[in-house]
Amino acid sequence: MSRPFASVRARATLAATLVVAVALVAAGTAVLLSLRSNLLGEAGTQAERSAREVATGLAFAKPYDDLPLDVDDRPVQVVDEEGRLVAASEDLERISGTGVDAVKPQPAATARDGGDDDDDDDAADDDDDHGESLEPGEIGARTTVSDGSATIDGDTEDYRFAAVPVETEDRGRLTVYAGAPLSAEHGAVNTALTVMLIGFPVLLAVVAWVTWLVTRRALRPVEGIRREMAAITASEDLARRVPVPDTHDEVARLASTTNETLTALESSVERQRRFVADASHELRSPIASLRTQLEVAAAHPELLDLGGAVEDTVRLQRLAADLLLLARLDAGERPADARVDLAALAREAAEGRRGVRVRAEEDVTVAGSRGQLERVLANLLDNAQRHARSAVEVSVRRDEGPHGAGGGGQTAVVAVADDGEGVPAADRERIFERFVRLDAARSRDDGGAGLGLAIARDVAVRHGGTLTVRDTPAGGALFELRLPGA
Repeated sequence: MSRPFASVRARATLAATLVVAVALVAAGTAVLLSLRSNLLGEAGTQAERSAREVATGLAFAKPYDDLPLDVDDRPVQVVDEEGRLVAASEDLERISGTGVDAVKPQPAATARDGGDDDDDDDAADDDDDHGESLEPGEIGARTTVSDGSATIDGDTEDYRFAAVPVETEDRGRLTVYAGAPLSAEHGAVNTALTVMLIGFPVLLAVVAWVTWLVTRRALRPVEGIRREMAAITASEDLARRVPVPDTHDEVARLASTTNETLTALESSVERQRRFVADASHELRSPIASLRTQLEVAAAHPELLDLGGAVEDTVRLQRLAADLLLLARLDAGERPADARVDLAALAREAAEGRRGVRVRAEEDVTVAGSRGQLERVLANLLDNAQRHARSAVEVSVRRDEGPHGAGGGGQTAVVAVADDGEGVPAADRERIFERFVRLDAARSRDDGGAGLGLAIARDVAVRHGGTLTVRDTPAGGALFELRLPGA
């Protein structure tokens, strides 16, 4: 029985782990890219610093041998306008990424003749090619960065190269290429990646473990509710209730709602049990009487009380019809949506009854089941005639006030009043319960089964109305049926 909860825990753990995994991968990727970008930028800055240091020496007309070409074992190249290598680091064995693969200086270019107009035009063209016009002794502000590799004294590494142009007095336009090693960048990125590859699975395992424990703790009250519900189902003891945790969260509200459902179910089952017991008791009397009369008639036909047998059969038929209607009402049967004229219905119900007078306004209509509303009026008239001394009055009217279940609009009111002794205030709700008789000494033949008023109120409620009772000014009982107008 714990498998559904285990699956919930597994799904929650898997979901949390996947979310954290995606977040970690995204964050790790961003960190690695940012770290690599920063380290590459730092390497580019170092390469540019080295290139400008050499370019400064060239701007001051230092000889190639006096330039800082072998500082920190970093590769440096000095290239003239013709693309010839004129100076390089002493131990440089191989280089790529600068556009000049030579590692040994070639013969230096001759100095320019300042009076040659053709040379001036060529220099101008070269300035245009480099995209930056420089004066003699001036270092270019623009730096070109590229990646490559170099072998120095037998060690091969990746480098970031910076190219800085410089205009000299006697050697023309030169370009200095200086490299900064990327070993620190590679090492830092690899170290970070290794840490992530080791740490991320451990962190995900911790997240999964914590989520599993937290989910188990969160579902523990649910498991308690499930066990108690299983015990209630097995024992059929609807008086038991599930435990309500003190967390004031969704689980606590679930437990409270479950207990409310159990309370309603217990009340419904108890009401059903009483209904079945009372129905059985009520049915036993007419059935036993009818059986006795038939057995006597079988033995002594001349003693057959045909009238009594018919009366018991009619009582049995009416009781069965009442029980069937109550069963349909309890099952939630919705009334029909036909228009019913209550004035005409009241006159029909009062027709043939002695001492019943009807006062009705015209065109008082409601929407509902004509048959059920007819049963309500018949039951109210039967009850009134049973307790009246001499007269029963039925009135039908419209009430424009905000009455009834609808809370507003026109309301149809049917009032049935008798001149009897009335209903005590303490019993005005109890009389609408099923199988209730206020007069215990009254015979069943005179008092019925105690279902008429219960049926009348149930039908009224199903039609969106109310049925209440109070005293008349003369002291009798006044039953008032209020229904939403059509």
